[in-house]
Parts: sequence; structure tokens; C-alpha cells
Amino acid sequence: MNKNILYKIYSAVFVGICLVPSVLMPFIRSDTSTEKRKLSEVPKIKTDDGKLNFEYFNEFETYFSEHFAFRQQLVTLDGYFKSKVLGTSSNNDVIVGKDGWLYYGETVNDFLNKDTLSDRGINNIKNNLEIINDYCNQNNVKFIFTVAPNKNSVYPEYMPSNYRPAGNSGNYERLSESFVENFPYCDMKKVILNTESNIPLYHKKDTHWNNLGAYAGHAKLMEMLDRQKCPSGNWTVRNDRKGDLADMIYPTGKADDSQVYSDYKFSYQYLGLFRSFDDMSIKTFCAGKDGNLLMFRDSYGEAILPFLAECFGNAEFTRTVPYRLDNIGNDSADTVILEIVERNIPNLQKYAPLMPAPVVDSLNIKNLTVCDDTIISQQENGNYLHIFGELSDKFFTGNNTRIFVTANGVTYRAFNAFEDKLLERDGESSDNGFSLYIPKDSGVTADNITIVSINDDGTAVSSQ
Repeated sequence: MNKNILYKIYSAVFVGICLVPSVLMPFIRSDTSTEKRKLSEVPKIKTDDGKLNFEYFNEFETYFSEHFAFRQQLVTLDGYFKSKVLGTSSNNDVIVGKDGWLYYGETVNDFLNKDTLSDRGINNIKNNLEIINDYCNQNNVKFIFTVAPNKNSVYPEYMPSNYRPAGNSGNYERLSESFVENFPYCDMKKVILNTESNIPLYHKKDTHWNNLGAYAGHAKLMEMLDRQKCPSGNWTVRNDRKGDLADMIYPTGKADDSQVYSDYKFSYQYLGLFRSFDDMSIKTFCAGKDGNLLMFRDSYGEAILPFLAECFGNAEFTRTVPYRLDNIGNDSADTVILEIVERNIPNLQKYAPLMPAPVVDSLNIKNLTVCDDTIISQQENGNYLHIFGELSDKFFTGNNTRIFVTANGVTYRAFNAFEDKLLERDGESSDNGFSLYIPKDSGVTADNITIVSINDDGTAVSSQ
């Protein structure tokens, strides 16, 4: 056969294959159920105000790249080729490790001890957690703070060899070391590392710990609370889970990640409408058990929820931010657990908890200087006046600073928290923020307030 004819046939076949996703796009919808984001919609030629949309072709290119036929299958094929053959990931949010292990890309800085918090940032978080603990103690509520470690913090041996941590300490270690001896902190990394098990306590292809790891965590929390832990039952392993990381690079791949199951028969019940463990608030009831638990949690709270729900008469597991603490005590929660994943530790110096700001009798001030370089904002929030803002570096002469707000002759302790969204600086970070909620019935207004920072060396700076 003539070579020109062969070239033409080859070219025609190649072009035909390339056209298949486009031609079939109106008839075969790409399955987007595994996407972790909202995909683009069909672009419009005109904008909402009737003008010509000059971004139409750019928007259509984005729309086509996200919706062409067989997209998920081709993404999966590309993911398998790059991970199995090249040892790399087709998705920047997923790290392909050794022996088929996958890691979340957002944990890289924590693993490498890169871009860590400043000393002031660590102390800000410590101060904030101490305010919460003091508030719980004043309301006869037990409080425990814990951090769920990133997977590569407890299983670093499967990370790619080219990822080498720096010699300095990371946020987890520095925050853990900052607490005084009697602070109610559960070092969950130590718990996981000290748990003897022939089975890994984290999923191989998922971000999170498995049921066995969550059980180990719950057992330690119950020990710290002097409560009886949930019976473990007998454990079995089944390879029937589709990990969230595997979903991102193998969207049509099979569910072959392992999960550990207990044959223990839980007796707790859900109160109200329960849709999934992703619900913002989940309430449970367990007959014959006492105690009321309020747990602030993230996605790591999903696996631990059943074990904790089995240990308390009533429990609420909430993902709401800011943390709402103003209803604890009395007939409400008598136990508060705050859990956050390691990679989100910096968020603890954002978004002050919703609770009445602690009143301070007097301030021990020496070497007072005055500086009016401040940003002060306010807004009403239910029964509170929310006062927040940012101070200049002149207010901070050390790495450990407490911030106080005086209004109408009353002094309140503020959280060292930077409200990025409320200050219209979404995504920014700052070690100089302050935030507090003052009950409206106190008669306080933000028109004439004084802000004082007291540093660890005893020096103080006032806004007026």
C-alpha cells in the first residue's frame, strides 16, 4: 500500500480519536461526582447587563476542559500512567509516595517544616486556647484540645525520597511544647505512634486516619476525661474503601483501599435530620449514658464520632467556625473537645470563638507607651458587639503578647485573632490581630475604647 495512503489513514484515525470527546460531549456527560470543587458552567455570549462577553472563548475553553466526554476515564488513565510508570502525580494536591501510598499536597510545608508560624504566632494560639480553657473552667466544663496529625507526620517512611524535612521544628511540635504541664492537651501524634498495631492507623490512599486510628484517639480522650471508653469489639479489614486522594487522581478507579471494621453494635442514635458525616452539626443520644459533649471538629472527626457518641448521653459534633462557646455549662455541654488537623493549626489565630470576652479586674502595667497606629472595626453579632482589628508592630515588643480592650471603664481580654474575612483581607494572615465579643447589655460601644498590649517583658503599649 502507498505510504501516503497509510499516512492519511493514520492521520484520519488520530484526528477521529481526538474528536470523539468533543462529538460525544452533548450525549455523554462527564461524571463530576468525584470532583472536590465546583466546575464551570456553560459560558454566555452576553453578560448579565447585556454587553458582549469578551471572555467567552477563555470561559468556553475552561468549560470544555472540565466537561468533555470520557473526561473522568481519561483523567484516571493519566493518573495511573503517571503514578505507576513515572512515579509522579497528575494532580498538584496529591503526592504519590512509595508502595502506593498517597499524601495530601497541602501537608508538604508541615512535613518539610517550611513556612512555619512565627514565635509570636505560636504564642498567639497558646494564649487563645488558654482563654477557652479558663472560660470552660469558670463554667464547670471540662476542656480538651487535640491536633490530629497529618498522615506524613506519622508515616513519613512512604513519602518520596526527595522530600527532606528541614532541621527546625514544625508547628505541631512547637505548639505542643508551648503548653504548661497541667494544660488539657492530648498529644494525638504521640498516641498514634505509641499504639501497637500490625495494621496502619491511617488509610493508604486517603487523607485521614482509619477506624482503628480513630479508636485509639478516642480511648486516650476518654482516659483524660476519666470516662469509660467504648468497647472495641473484634476488628476485621476489608479493601472496600475509595480514598479521597485516590478519587482525585483515579476518579473512576475501583475502591481498593483498606478500612478496619469493628463488630461492636453501637447503640447511640442520631437526633434530628442526619444526612452524612459532612453535616455541619450532628447531634446524638445514647440511652443509659451520662454527660453532654460538645466537639468542634473537622473531617478527622468523622471516624471518631461513633466512638465518642457511644460514651455520652448527649453529644453535638459541629464544624461551625467561629467556635460557639457561649451556650456551654448549665444544662448544656459539660465537656468540650476541640480537634483540628495539623495542617490547619494556623487557623487557631483566626476567628475568635463566639463567647463573652473575659473581664479583667486590673492590669499590671509598666513602661507604658502610646501608639495610635491601629485598625479597629465593629459589627453587631446577635447579642454581642464584635470588636476586631489589627495593631501595628509597635504594640509588640516580644514574642508573647496579651491584648486588652477597655470600654466604659471595663477591661476585657481579647483573643489574638486576625479576622481576615471581616477585614476584607480574605486569605491573608497576621500575627497582630485582635478580636473579642462584648455582650450588648454591657452598654459598650466601640466609639471610645482603649487597646492595651502587654508583652512578656512587662512593657505595655496603649492606643491612647
